[in-house]
Amino acid sequence: MPLARRCLLALAAGLVLAGPAAAQKVQAITQVAPNLPQYTKVDQPLLRDGMAKATDGKVEVVLSSWPERNVNGPEVLRLVRSGQVDIAAAPLTTVSGDVPLLDAFDLAGMNPDIRQARKVADAMVPVVNRELFRLGIRLVATYPFSGQMLFCRKPVASLADLKGLKVRTNGPSSADLMKAIGAQPVSLAFGEVYTALERGTVDCGITGAGSGNGVKWPEVTTHLYTLPLSWSTAGYFVNVAWWNKLDPTVRAQFEKTFAEVQEAQWTLGQEATDDGVACNVGRAADCKLHTLVKKPMVEGKPAGNVAAQIRTELAEDVLPGWVKRCGDRCGTIYNDVVAPITGIKYVAAAK
Repeated sequence: MPLARRCLLALAAGLVLAGPAAAQKVQAITQVAPNLPQYTKVDQPLLRDGMAKATDGKVEVVLSSWPERNVNGPEVLRLVRSGQVDIAAAPLTTVSGDVPLLDAFDLAGMNPDIRQARKVADAMVPVVNRELFRLGIRLVATYPFSGQMLFCRKPVASLADLKGLKVRTNGPSSADLMKAIGAQPVSLAFGEVYTALERGTVDCGITGAGSGNGVKWPEVTTHLYTLPLSWSTAGYFVNVAWWNKLDPTVRAQFEKTFAEVQEAQWTLGQEATDDGVACNVGRAADCKLHTLVKKPMVEGKPAGNVAAQIRTELAEDVLPGWVKRCGDRCGTIYNDVVAPITGIKYVAAAK
C-alpha cells in the first residue's frame, strides 16, 4: 500500500478514535429548590437545554439547584467571584450582605405590583453592575419569584394581627418592615423554616406564594395573608473573567439566551403568584403550576388603608434602615434612579 494512503488511513482512524470535540462545560447553580417552576419551566428548558441546542452540543450547561450542590444563598456571589461556578442565581436580598446596593431593587413594601418591580430592576441593573464589576461579577439578567406573602400558624387578616408574632423574614428590609408594624423578625435559612413553623419556633414566614407551596409550608401553616410585600427580585450572575474569555459567538448566544430567560421568568412571576395563592387556598380550577394542598389555607385579603400604611412604613422605617446599612451614597442613588418610579423619596433624618 502506498505510503500516502497508509498515512491517510491512519489519520482517519485517529479521528474516529478521538471522536467529536468535547463539549465546553459551564457550571451553573440557580434556584432554591429543584421543583420550582422557575427551575423546571425556565432554567432547564431555556438555559440548560437551550444552550446545548443553540450551540449544537458545543456548550453543556451543568445545571444544579442549591440543595443539589449543598449551597446556601449568601454563598452565591462568593462562589461566582472565586470562579468555583461560572453562573449562579439568587434573590438579590439574599446576597445583599456582600453588596447592600442590591436591596434597592425590591425593598419590602416598595413595589406593590410586579410591573413596577420590573421597571425598578431594569433601571438598577447598569448602576449595580458598576459596583459588581469591582468584585469580578456581572448581573446579566433579573427575574422575580412569586409575590412574597405571609404564611402563618395563627389567624392573620391584617397587618395589625402580626403584632407580637415571631416572623421569619426574607431579608433585612422585610425585618425592618416587620419591626415597624410590631412583629418580631427572625432570621432563618430558607431550608430551616419548615421545621421552625412546624415546631412553633416562629409564627409566620415570608416567602413567595408559589415558593411556599413548593416547599410545603401549607402543611405547617393555616393562614395566608395575600399582600405582596415584595417580589424577591433575583438575578443571574456570571464571573467576569470567565465571561470575557468566552468565544464571542458563544458569549453572544449566552446573551440571547439570558434575554429569553429573563422575559420568561418575569412572565412566570405573575402566573406563579396567582397560581400559588389558588393552590394554597384550595381553588382547584386555578391551580395549574403548583400543588393543590389537601387542607386549604384560610386566605386573608388586604383591605382598608393597608397600601397607604405600607408606603408610610417604607418612607419612615424601611428606606432609612437600608441607607444606614448601605451608606448615604445609596440614598442618593435611590432618589436618582428608583424614586422617579416609586414616587417615594428618601429623606435623610435631620442631624
